[in-house]
Amino acid sequence: MNNLNRILDFLKESQTYYLGTIEDNKPKVRPFGTINLFEDKLYIQTGKSKDVYKQLMNNPNFEICAFFNGEWLRLEGKLIDDNRVEAKKAMLDNYPELRSMYDENDDNTRVLYISEGKASFYSFTKEKEEIIL
Repeated sequence: MNNLNRILDFLKESQTYYLGTIEDNKPKVRPFGTINLFEDKLYIQTGKSKDVYKQLMNNPNFEICAFFNGEWLRLEGKLIDDNRVEAKKAMLDNYPELRSMYDENDDNTRVLYISEGKASFYSFTKEKEEIIL
């Protein structure tokens, strides 16, 4: 299994991860659930009208934290907006339940890919493992 798939699988298995952004020099954290691999990049999805999107457009730095089966993942880097229909369609095809709120052809649907990423896997019983994306 390659590193991107390992991160993807971990986030999917955890079902909910927590995304941290910055607004007015203060951290903002919220639950997320979308993660997709498209063109060898990991993507998340949100809406253009949401605060999280506005925060990321002002400061693309983020951190994700997820916990599953006694291990946790911290994933950091920059999230870069990709407004291509193909990228949005790939996400929505993998999360069809979102189609009641989002469409790849609307102006609100946004997908963002991880750039300059670093993933760290932790456990109480193993040494930390770092992966540079």
